[in-house]
Amino acid sequence: MTNPATTTQQSGAIPAQPGPREITGVTGGVRAGGKPGPGQAATTGVADAAPAGNTGTPGLGSSVEFVPGYAPDAVIPGAGPSGRPGSRPTVKLREADPDDPPRYAPEWLELREPADAAARAHDLLDPLRIRLANLPGKSGVVIHDLGCGTGSMGRWLAPRLDGAQHWILHDRDPYLLHFAAVSSPRSAADGSRVTVETRRGDVARLTPDALQGASLVTASALLDVLTREEIDTLVAACAGAGCPALLTLSVAGRVELTPSHPLDAEIAQAFNDHQRRDGLLGPDAVTVAAEAFSEHGATVRLHPSAWRLGPEQARLTEQWLRGWVGAAVEERPELRAEADVYLTNRLAACAAGELRVTVHHVDLLALSRPVGGAS
Repeated sequence: MTNPATTTQQSGAIPAQPGPREITGVTGGVRAGGKPGPGQAATTGVADAAPAGNTGTPGLGSSVEFVPGYAPDAVIPGAGPSGRPGSRPTVKLREADPDDPPRYAPEWLELREPADAAARAHDLLDPLRIRLANLPGKSGVVIHDLGCGTGSMGRWLAPRLDGAQHWILHDRDPYLLHFAAVSSPRSAADGSRVTVETRRGDVARLTPDALQGASLVTASALLDVLTREEIDTLVAACAGAGCPALLTLSVAGRVELTPSHPLDAEIAQAFNDHQRRDGLLGPDAVTVAAEAFSEHGATVRLHPSAWRLGPEQARLTEQWLRGWVGAAVEERPELRAEADVYLTNRLAACAAGELRVTVHHVDLLALSRPVGGAS
């Protein structure tokens, strides 16, 4: 694998980028030479983080070439069950072997980014803007993005907030941190400067000291891969620092497919059970987090943020279906024969433009009691 030191800074400020730029020379069986469009993410990959042989993921203008051997019906890592039962399918929260591959492939994060952006709850932004505007003695805001992946949260939120912003990007994966840094926005809604730094580390071990000076904590699709203890740690850190938290796209445990099928409910239940493995909260996470923030005196707002997938999102729907059914079968192997037929039929309907899917999520805004007299 590529030496992490060559692909990301572990900590320290990264100057505002002059524009999306070409990434070349990445080793590990991957070559990346495509330039993204304005405001879009550069993307590449590592050989053990994505299906080999993929000739590129459309959508962000990138060109990614892998070694031969790609199976067209493969599940992009991060879109479905991880490689072994009980391992986490997303950000790494605990110490791992340095050679342990990333759980999220950049291709999956890139594929879902437009749906994530369309789903996030705009109604939570006004109360957040009011809080940030009332911070005392601030010439700008400091935003910690936990489990940042390729930085989609920053690309969505930074251009929607006024004023200078400094983003601190947290993830266990140095490759994703690199992509997030080079594709970060350069200006806020009012043209103010946006800067960024990266930090590799364990988001489940945050303390109020680690968030000292933070104006906001954000995360996307993170809560549902945490345990109750990890959520308590995160909430305590935010409350101790007196900073608000905007935590988006937590799975709600509900999926609607049109047309419906008799096996939908059984697959959904098995998937939800898979999400709760090893003490993870899965679809219960947002309720647990809301209660924990409330116990610390925070004002909590919840808002739905569903993916609504139709023919225009067929590639995302295909990958989501493979991962959704795959996780259900991993949880309940006795479903395999029925599930194989079910998946074949669902994929055919998707390819024909006849399938629509609503995947329910919830966004959470917690306004913790300010520290130091802020209102």
